[in-house]
Amino acid sequence: MNYFQLLIHNKLLMAAICGWASAQILKTLIDLLITKEFTAERLFGSGGMPSSHSATVCALATSAAITTGINSSIFAVSAVMAIIVMYDARGVRRETGNQAEIINQIMDFLKNEHPDKETLVFPHEQLKELIGHTPLQVLMGALLGILIGVLYCMIF
Repeated sequence: MNYFQLLIHNKLLMAAICGWASAQILKTLIDLLITKEFTAERLFGSGGMPSSHSATVCALATSAAITTGINSSIFAVSAVMAIIVMYDARGVRRETGNQAEIINQIMDFLKNEHPDKETLVFPHEQLKELIGHTPLQVLMGALLGILIGVLYCMIF
């Protein structure tokens, strides 16, 4: 069996990838319903509902629990990693997005109101604001990941 076949037969890896892909597709569809515009960046970007970070790590941890047992080292590592990733998505990354929003407002104000606005130079047009997640987005991503992990292990 070659390396590619080994990878695609790895239940944990494939469940995690399916968790990520499912969340990204759902995120894009939800954005499409809300904005009535297709935004390709939503397919690969971070932030939004549901959290693909949470879906990925929860699908991984769930499939690890099912295939190796909850007393295995693989499950322990993946569960701890899931907790850290979800905490980070809700905490640090969310705050970074909030700060980006405020910095963008300051930059817009300076571009429009500063007396020497022609001489102002900003290295970026706008900072990315959709970086982190709300608690609901993290929860929905986690539930989606658990569901994907269970379904993947049942089907394959």
